[in-house]
Amino acid sequence: MSKLMTEHTTGTREEWLAARLELLEAEKELTRRSDELAQKRQALPWVRIEKDYTFETDEGTASFADLFGGRSQLLMYHFMFGPEYTAGCPACSAIADGFDGFAVHLANHDVAVWAVSRAPLEKLQGYKSRMGWSFPWASSFGSDFNFDFNVSVTEEQQREGNVEYNYRTVDRKAIFEATEGPIIDMAAATGTDPATYTQEAPGMSAFALEDGVAYHTYSAFARGVDALWGMYQWLDRAPKGRNETGPWFRRRDEYDNG
Repeated sequence: MSKLMTEHTTGTREEWLAARLELLEAEKELTRRSDELAQKRQALPWVRIEKDYTFETDEGTASFADLFGGRSQLLMYHFMFGPEYTAGCPACSAIADGFDGFAVHLANHDVAVWAVSRAPLEKLQGYKSRMGWSFPWASSFGSDFNFDFNVSVTEEQQREGNVEYNYRTVDRKAIFEATEGPIIDMAAATGTDPATYTQEAPGMSAFALEDGVAYHTYSAFARGVDALWGMYQWLDRAPKGRNETGPWFRRRDEYDNG
């Protein structure tokens, strides 16, 4: 096989097919492993939701059970949009662009899909309108919900340093000293500073409702939500892959398509 100036291997169709069939076997093994992991997720013990959380929604104040909307399952995206933000996190926005379209399909398969953030409802409604989304979005403003599910921390917790996220203890004190890097840019995009921006964190959680009782069944954070980020699943199949050294994406209405 020869190589282009890009250092990427080239070859004949026959060579490509042989390599592709070898890769196919690895892909099939990954699919089988993914199926096994899905079964293990579903086999996790359910934990009863003990607190009486309330949320603000387009339809008014809602209990946790209300979010199920008559369905037995609830999938929730923990969207980074804190009370001080002026706009939603660009990364969370890119993820939401993906699930906005299929939320209606899941709703017709006994699964409710919601985003939940700590920002007041009016902010969420304004941003949702700007982005043209239709999925339901609830505000947990004034509630312990985000803190209990380890996707929000207080300024005091940040300054103390060690907080729980992604099933481990994370030291966030260094964030206060950050002067450059992706967090600076992402924080600016939400109208905040790095410390305020990172008082929120992304994640997803799954819940079940049985005999009127709600249970927490699963949560994932950080790279654990990677598979839900639709554009990256496509990029992983593109010739150059993710091809990034830092955040390159913007909100859907911020690209210069001219």
